[in-house]
Amino acid sequence: MSWIFLFFAGLFEIGWAIGLKYTDGFSRPLPTVLTVASMIVSLGLLGLALKTLPVGTAYAVWTGIGTVGTALLGIWLLGEPATAVRLACIGLIVSGIVGLKLVA
Repeated sequence: MSWIFLFFAGLFEIGWAIGLKYTDGFSRPLPTVLTVASMIVSLGLLGLALKTLPVGTAYAVWTGIGTVGTALLGIWLLGEPATAVRLACIGLIVSGIVGLKLVA
């Protein structure tokens, strides 16, 4: 169950990271409220996952999911560059996440 909590914590981390872009410096109320709510949910789920998972593993996976998801959505939604090197680096992060899951 902890891995499920951690997975969803990572998804909500993606939500708040992308949400920050849409808050326009916290000047837009609805995106700001949704971004802060995503932050709270993400940290709450991470806290639940940490009840049984090692902190180093859980934190690395949580930030990895957030990093990969945010980078991919940045490419898709925000028109950020999708260079071969950038995509390869994202692939390395995914490999690290899978590796941590396999050894935990």
